[in-house]
Amino acid sequence: MLINNTITLLSNLKIHNVGKEIERKFLVKNENYRINAKRAFIHQGFLNNDKKRVVRVRIEDSRGTLTIKGLPIGNERAEFEYDIPLIEAEQLLDELCMQPTIKKYRFRIKYKGFTWEVDEFLEENEGLVVAEVEIPKTDTILELPKWVAKEVSNDPKYYNSNLIEKPFNTWETN
Repeated sequence: MLINNTITLLSNLKIHNVGKEIERKFLVKNENYRINAKRAFIHQGFLNNDKKRVVRVRIEDSRGTLTIKGLPIGNERAEFEYDIPLIEAEQLLDELCMQPTIKKYRFRIKYKGFTWEVDEFLEENEGLVVAEVEIPKTDTILELPKWVAKEVSNDPKYYNSNLIEKPFNTWETN
Protein backbone atom coordinates (compact mmCIF):
# COMPACT_ATOMS: atom_id res chain seq x y z
CA MET A 1 0.00 0.00 0.00
CA LEU A 2 2.79 2.44 0.94
CA ILE A 3 4.63 1.70 -2.31
CA ASN A 4 1.44 2.34 -4.33
CA ASN A 5 0.85 5.63 -2.50
CA THR A 6 4.47 6.68 -3.12
CA ILE A 7 4.21 5.81 -6.82
CA THR A 8 0.95 7.81 -7.08
CA LEU A 9 2.55 10.77 -5.29
CA LEU A 10 5.62 10.74 -7.52
CA SER A 11 3.52 10.41 -10.69
CA ASN A 12 1.67 13.60 -9.77
CA LEU A 13 4.85 15.62 -9.21
CA LYS A 14 6.45 17.81 -11.85
CA ILE A 15 9.64 16.09 -12.92
CA HIS A 16 12.69 18.10 -13.98
CA ASN A 17 15.35 15.54 -14.56
CA VAL A 18 14.75 12.02 -15.77
CA GLY A 19 17.33 9.49 -16.60
CA LYS A 20 20.94 9.75 -15.78
CA GLU A 21 23.45 12.16 -14.36
CA ILE A 22 27.06 12.14 -15.49
CA GLU A 23 29.06 14.35 -13.20
CA ARG A 24 32.67 15.11 -12.39
CA LYS A 25 33.78 16.62 -9.08
CA PHE A 26 36.90 18.62 -8.23
CA LEU A 27 38.46 20.40 -5.31
CA VAL A 28 38.93 24.15 -5.73
CA LYS A 29 42.24 25.97 -5.25
CA ASN A 30 41.17 29.62 -5.09
CA GLU A 31 38.12 31.91 -5.11
CA ASN A 32 38.37 33.10 -8.72
CA TYR A 33 35.15 31.17 -9.49
CA ARG A 34 33.24 33.91 -7.65
CA ILE A 35 33.87 36.40 -10.49
CA ASN A 36 30.58 36.77 -12.43
CA ALA A 37 29.05 33.75 -10.64
CA LYS A 38 25.40 33.52 -9.60
CA ARG A 39 24.98 32.52 -5.95
CA ALA A 40 22.16 30.55 -4.30
CA PHE A 41 21.64 29.22 -0.77
CA ILE A 42 20.90 25.49 -0.47
CA HIS A 43 19.59 23.53 2.50
CA GLN A 44 19.38 19.81 1.87
CA GLY A 45 18.89 16.61 3.77
CA PHE A 46 18.60 12.92 3.11
CA LEU A 47 15.65 10.65 3.79
CA ASN A 48 17.78 7.70 2.73
CA ASN A 49 21.45 7.41 1.88
CA ASP A 50 21.66 3.72 1.08
CA LYS A 51 24.54 3.11 -1.34
CA LYS A 52 22.12 1.72 -3.97
CA ARG A 53 19.68 4.63 -3.74
CA VAL A 54 19.76 8.09 -2.21
CA VAL A 55 16.64 10.17 -1.53
CA ARG A 56 17.35 13.86 -1.04
CA VAL A 57 15.16 16.81 -0.07
CA ARG A 58 16.45 20.23 -1.08
CA ILE A 59 15.44 23.83 -0.77
CA GLU A 60 17.31 26.14 -3.12
CA ASP A 61 16.36 29.70 -2.38
CA SER A 62 12.54 29.21 -2.31
CA ARG A 63 12.17 26.06 -4.46
CA GLY A 64 11.64 22.63 -2.90
CA THR A 65 12.72 19.43 -4.68
CA LEU A 66 12.80 15.72 -4.02
CA THR A 67 15.60 13.85 -5.80
CA ILE A 68 16.20 10.13 -6.10
CA LYS A 69 19.65 8.99 -7.21
CA GLY A 70 20.83 5.49 -8.01
CA LEU A 71 24.09 3.69 -7.40
CA PRO A 72 27.06 5.52 -8.98
CA ILE A 73 28.87 3.54 -11.65
CA GLY A 74 31.97 5.56 -12.38
CA ASN A 75 30.75 9.14 -12.93
CA GLU A 76 27.26 8.04 -14.00
CA ARG A 77 24.04 7.25 -12.12
CA ALA A 78 20.27 7.37 -12.43
CA GLU A 79 18.68 10.59 -11.22
CA PHE A 80 15.05 11.72 -10.92
CA GLU A 81 14.11 15.16 -9.57
CA TYR A 82 10.66 16.49 -8.69
CA ASP A 83 9.31 19.84 -7.49
CA ILE A 84 7.59 19.66 -4.11
CA PRO A 85 5.83 22.43 -2.17
CA LEU A 86 8.26 24.56 -0.17
CA ILE A 87 6.37 24.00 3.09
CA GLU A 88 6.62 20.23 2.64
CA ALA A 89 10.35 20.44 1.87
CA GLU A 90 10.83 22.46 5.08
CA GLN A 91 8.86 19.92 7.11
CA LEU A 92 10.80 16.98 5.64
CA LEU A 93 14.12 18.70 6.42
CA ASP A 94 13.05 19.48 9.99
CA GLU A 95 11.27 16.24 10.90
CA LEU A 96 12.31 13.31 8.70
CA CYS A 97 15.75 13.89 7.23
CA MET A 98 18.84 12.41 8.82
CA GLN A 99 20.83 14.91 10.85
CA PRO A 100 22.84 16.96 10.42
CA THR A 101 21.44 18.43 7.23
CA ILE A 102 23.71 20.21 4.78
CA LYS A 103 23.79 23.95 4.19
CA LYS A 104 25.89 25.53 1.50
CA TYR A 105 26.22 28.36 -0.96
CA ARG A 106 26.26 27.29 -4.59
CA PHE A 107 27.94 29.41 -7.23
CA ARG A 108 27.05 28.75 -10.90
CA ILE A 109 29.65 29.64 -13.50
CA LYS A 110 29.48 29.31 -17.28
CA TYR A 111 32.80 28.10 -18.65
CA LYS A 112 33.63 26.74 -22.11
CA GLY A 113 30.07 25.57 -22.85
CA PHE A 114 29.38 23.99 -19.44
CA THR A 115 27.79 25.19 -16.22
CA TRP A 116 30.08 24.60 -13.28
CA GLU A 117 28.63 24.54 -9.77
CA VAL A 118 30.90 25.37 -6.85
CA ASP A 119 29.61 24.53 -3.39
CA GLU A 120 30.95 26.33 -0.33
CA PHE A 121 29.77 24.21 2.57
CA LEU A 122 28.67 25.67 5.91
CA GLU A 123 28.34 24.49 9.51
CA GLU A 124 29.77 20.96 10.06
CA ASN A 125 31.27 21.01 6.56
CA GLU A 126 32.64 24.56 6.64
CA GLY A 127 35.93 24.87 4.78
CA LEU A 128 35.04 22.30 2.13
CA VAL A 129 34.72 23.76 -1.38
CA VAL A 130 33.89 21.42 -4.25
CA ALA A 131 33.24 22.11 -7.95
CA GLU A 132 30.94 19.89 -10.03
CA VAL A 133 30.14 19.82 -13.70
CA GLU A 134 27.54 17.70 -15.48
CA ILE A 135 28.65 16.34 -18.83
CA PRO A 136 26.65 14.70 -21.65
CA LYS A 137 28.85 11.60 -22.04
CA THR A 138 31.43 9.91 -19.83
CA ASP A 139 34.16 10.51 -22.42
CA THR A 140 33.44 14.24 -22.80
CA ILE A 141 36.66 16.26 -22.93
CA LEU A 142 36.64 19.18 -20.49
CA GLU A 143 38.83 22.23 -20.42
CA LEU A 144 39.23 22.84 -16.70
CA PRO A 145 38.99 26.33 -15.25
CA LYS A 146 42.20 27.60 -13.61
CA TRP A 147 40.53 27.56 -10.16
CA VAL A 148 39.95 23.78 -10.34
CA ALA A 149 42.38 21.45 -8.53
CA LYS A 150 42.40 17.69 -7.91
CA GLU A 151 39.55 15.53 -9.26
CA VAL A 152 37.56 13.71 -6.55
CA SER A 153 34.72 12.30 -8.67
CA ASN A 154 35.18 8.74 -7.44
CA ASP A 155 36.00 9.51 -3.82
CA PRO A 156 32.83 8.76 -1.79
CA LYS A 157 33.84 10.97 1.14
CA TYR A 158 32.97 13.98 -1.06
CA TYR A 159 29.41 12.74 -1.78
CA ASN A 160 26.92 15.04 -0.08
CA SER A 161 25.08 11.98 1.25
CA ASN A 162 28.27 10.88 3.06
CA LEU A 163 28.93 14.34 4.53
CA ILE A 164 26.03 13.87 6.94
CA GLU A 165 27.66 10.79 8.48
CA LYS A 166 31.24 12.04 8.35
CA PRO A 167 31.24 15.86 8.08
CA PHE A 168 34.33 17.67 6.82
CA ASN A 169 35.18 19.05 10.27
CA THR A 170 35.72 15.44 11.51
CA TRP A 171 38.23 14.50 8.80
CA GLU A 172 41.71 13.91 10.14
CA THR A 173 43.48 15.87 7.41
CA ASN A 174 41.52 18.66 5.71
